[in-house]
Amino acid sequence: MTTLQVGDLAPDFTLPATSDEPISLSMYRGKRNVVLAFYPFDWSPVCSLQLPGIQENLLQFKALNAVILGISVDSRHSHKAFAEHLGLEFPLLSDYDKQVCQAYGMLSEGGFAERALFVVDRQGVIRYVHVNPIGEVPDNKPVLDVLRQL
Repeated sequence: MTTLQVGDLAPDFTLPATSDEPISLSMYRGKRNVVLAFYPFDWSPVCSLQLPGIQENLLQFKALNAVILGISVDSRHSHKAFAEHLGLEFPLLSDYDKQVCQAYGMLSEGGFAERALFVVDRQGVIRYVHVNPIGEVPDNKPVLDVLRQL
């Protein structure tokens, strides 16, 4: 399985979300930049730091015309409880069948999502990819820097 690279066209997808309505990447084409935040599991220690870190920067992301979409293989119901517990104001998407993780090269050998950040511009082109080691919390600063340049 190969991780997508900067310059690749981001594969479209539609997934169930905490917002109760399915979300498609193509909904944002021509309108907004998208940050895809892949993470292994709801309720895990590092994920419980990663997603609140994104929430803390949410106003900056919005000011840069970007939406955040969290993606893991957990169910929509688990996502909903996890998001409410953490006070997240961005949707978490359930890739329960693991097709999106696989398409982006983010499906681990253990069957869960790798921890990674992707920036997809308004034209649907990947502009940033960073895969983190399993126990490391991603840094949002490089993502914000890329978004400032778009």
